[in-house]
Amino acid sequence: MFEGFTLEEVDVGEVTLRVRHGGSGPPLVLLHGHPRTHTTWYDVAPRLADAFTVVCPDLRGYGQSSKPESTEDHSAHSKRAMANDIVALMRHLGHERFAVAGHDRGSSVAYRLALDHPASVTKLAVLDGVPIGEHLGRADAKFAQAWWHWFFFGQLAKPAERVINADPDAWYGGDPEAMGAENHADFLRAIHDPETVHAMLEDYRAGLGLDREADDADKAAGNRIACPVLVLWSSLDDLEHLYGDPVAIWRDWSVDVRGSAIESGHHMAEENPGDLASALREFLTPFPWSSPETRRPSSAERGHVLDPVIQPDR
Repeated sequence: MFEGFTLEEVDVGEVTLRVRHGGSGPPLVLLHGHPRTHTTWYDVAPRLADAFTVVCPDLRGYGQSSKPESTEDHSAHSKRAMANDIVALMRHLGHERFAVAGHDRGSSVAYRLALDHPASVTKLAVLDGVPIGEHLGRADAKFAQAWWHWFFFGQLAKPAERVINADPDAWYGGDPEAMGAENHADFLRAIHDPETVHAMLEDYRAGLGLDREADDADKAAGNRIACPVLVLWSSLDDLEHLYGDPVAIWRDWSVDVRGSAIESGHHMAEENPGDLASALREFLTPFPWSSPETRRPSSAERGHVLDPVIQPDR
C-alpha cells in the first residue's frame, strides 16, 4: 500500500495524527469517513501522486491517531477541532494553502475547514455529504429510517459502545476482497479498539450538537465557501434518494459549485478508485484561462462570502 509514501506520526498540538504523504505538486489532503482510516485511500492516493503532494491522515479519534479525552459538550471531537488539526498538520508539512477532499464524516471536516480557514483552502471536494445542519434541518421519516444510526450513536448513555464492542465484525462488516487486504486489516484494528469506537461515536455526538450549531450559525450569517467546490456522490447509495440533486443544496453554501455521481456504493474510494481519482484530478488541475483560483469572485457572487485574497498556488 502507498508505495513511495512516507508514514509518520505528527504532533499537531492537542493530538498526534498518523499520516501518510507522498507525491509532488500542489498539496491535496484526503480525509476519510466513518469507520474507515486513511488507508481507505490506498488505491486513490497513488493515482494522484504524479500531479499532487497527497496527504492522508487518520482524523483525531480514528485509526491510530490519538484519542482526546471526551468533553461534556463533545467539542474535543467536533469538526472544528478536526479541521484545526488539518491546518496544523499541513503547516508542519510546509503547506500554507492546499486543496481538500473529504468523504462521509471527512466531508464534514473538509467543508468546516473551508469555512473556518478560507485563506488555507484552494479547492474543496465533498464526497457523499451535505452540511450536517442541512441533514438535520431536513430530517424526516425517510431520513430517520435510512440514517437512524446517527441518533443511536448520539445517545449519551453510550448503548452504542456496548452493542458495537460486543461484535465489531458483525456491526461494521468489511470484506477484505472488496476493501483490499491491507486496508481491511487496518480497518479491523480500528474497529476492535474500544477507545477508537468510543471516539468515533463522540464524532456523531458532536455532530448532533456543536457541529450543527456551527453550520446553523454560518447559514444564518450568510457565510459561503469562497473556493471552488466539487460535489461527488455514490450512485448506488442514498444521497440522491434523500435529497434529489445534492448540488442544489450546496449552491446555498458555495460561490462556485459543480458535481456529479460516481458509479459506486458508499465507499467510492475502494469501489471505484479510478473514476474518483479522475474526477478529482480534473477538478483540481488548474487551467490558466478559466481557473477560479486566479480571480476574486465578483461582488454579486460573494454575498457574505468569507473571502480571502485568492492567489494562484505557488
